[in-house]
Amino acid sequence: MDLNGVGILGAILIGGLAGWLAERFMRSNMGLVMNIVLGIVGAIALNFILAAVFNVAFGGAIAYLIIGFIGACMLIAVGRMVRR
Repeated sequence: MDLNGVGILGAILIGGLAGWLAERFMRSNMGLVMNIVLGIVGAIALNFILAAVFNVAFGGAIAYLIIGFIGACMLIAVGRMVRR
């Protein structure tokens, strides 16, 4: 599992922040653990998609935060579509 060079603790902290920002932006109501999971999984999933489509991989804390935020927003949107 590639965490963009931020390490496990950094991935948890940055993933939690990215998930929380996505939660606020998408106006959903989730807990702390789900925010962390959404941020980390969103960052990994979107980074995989970007690497597969555009053949690029971004690294570093800021890139992890941005990609995690966008990925978490995408996961929240997909979750809403599945529930309906």
